[in-house]
Amino acid sequence: MKYHARIYVTLRPSVLDPAGVAVQSGLKHMGYENVEQVRIGKYIELTITAESEEAAKQQLDVICDRLLANVVIENYCFELTEISTPAEAKV
Repeated sequence: MKYHARIYVTLRPSVLDPAGVAVQSGLKHMGYENVEQVRIGKYIELTITAESEEAAKQQLDVICDRLLANVVIENYCFELTEISTPAEAKV
């Protein structure tokens, strides 16, 4: 089975986000005084092949934990959607 994954990586709430602070400051200078708590993160999309959705989730956890996120200072979550192949769509 093929799956489309959307992965979101964000700094933990306890970690200072200098990029978020800079964006918030820029927004205030532009007149957007109502914007608070800007946090900057990463968004990653990938396609993964696995025997089941559970196997895909387990692989994604390993991929995120080892490569895509620094788990000491970042959190991650993902959404997984099964991709139907053209042959499956005809059935």
